[in-house]
Amino acid sequence: MRVLTVGGAMIDTIAIIDSDRIERMKMFNAESSFLLLEEGGKTEAKNVSTHCGGGAVNAAIAMSRLGLDVAALVKLGRDSRAEVLLARLMEEGVSSRWALRDNRAPTGCSVLISSHDRNAAIFTFRGANTLLEPVDLQDDAFAVDAVYVSNLTNKSGECLPEIVKKAKDHDAIVAVNPGLRQLSAYGPVFQECLGMIDILSINRIEAGALVPHLATKVGEGGVAFPLAPGEEPPFLAAKGLSGGGFEMSLMGFCQALIALGPKYVVLTDGGRGAFVATRKELFYCPAAKCTVVGTAGAGDAFASTFTAFIALGRTEAEALRAATLNAASVVGHVDTQTGLLRMDAIEAALGDKSLLPAVRRWPCPSPTGL
Repeated sequence: MRVLTVGGAMIDTIAIIDSDRIERMKMFNAESSFLLLEEGGKTEAKNVSTHCGGGAVNAAIAMSRLGLDVAALVKLGRDSRAEVLLARLMEEGVSSRWALRDNRAPTGCSVLISSHDRNAAIFTFRGANTLLEPVDLQDDAFAVDAVYVSNLTNKSGECLPEIVKKAKDHDAIVAVNPGLRQLSAYGPVFQECLGMIDILSINRIEAGALVPHLATKVGEGGVAFPLAPGEEPPFLAAKGLSGGGFEMSLMGFCQALIALGPKYVVLTDGGRGAFVATRKELFYCPAAKCTVVGTAGAGDAFASTFTAFIALGRTEAEALRAATLNAASVVGHVDTQTGLLRMDAIEAALGDKSLLPAVRRWPCPSPTGL
């Protein structure tokens, strides 16, 4: 099984701060919270470490550890950070044949501040990640079984239609895991590609950015969740989704997206679990129990593992469980890659009933108004 990952490559510097050394402010009427740094003062860190990261690199290493033949198409500068990333790809058995160097900007990097609930605040310098151009997309790179597209930053987001087209020209499965910035700044570009995307992976915040577009097509609200009498709904099924002043039910949101083309819509909600929608069913898996050290990279692990299992012909429930287990392993480490599991470890976990998250499923009513 050959896979190409496309998107971000970063060097991450991660600072772990004890909760009693940095203040946190949490909003009462919103779900936002803020870490407060003292101006002009030094804050003692528990640890500061440097790691390789970025959506395309994280996904490539995840799928390589699952036994797939993976190459990464990323844009790097001509600097020492690029050399570190290239060495990391080689170490993990990921081909860097399509890794590109550009004189116009340094390799991207991030600084992560992790404290309190370990949902890190991130300072990002996107660098060469913003410079992907259509000329960089060589036809031979897309002669694979699956193409996984991570967040495309800034102008690189304009390349998505060409990436998807080239993948489909080679009959490849197309999986896309866009970021909030891409959905907001390049929404129309993303929306025109929906009909050619097989697997769309988004989190709850990113889903909110799509709500206005979908609500204007099908209206607000949507069908109610088909719960059995006395059945307790998952949080997001009860709350629904909102964005831009519009609100939609979870089932209505998934129906509307599926009707626009994707075969699978993967919707993650952090520690509250994740959903997978198809035309016929909606699946839900709660988050696996784990000790959270850092949340960075959990979404990449989830989306790439789900994609790998679907590409390998596994069922939606198996893919959802495997993705949940791999994401839980990642958040047990400060960086985005140390916790990524190999296939034998995931298979063993899938066979252990005590570790297996219970997957619930509901039928999807036929969409209306589309």
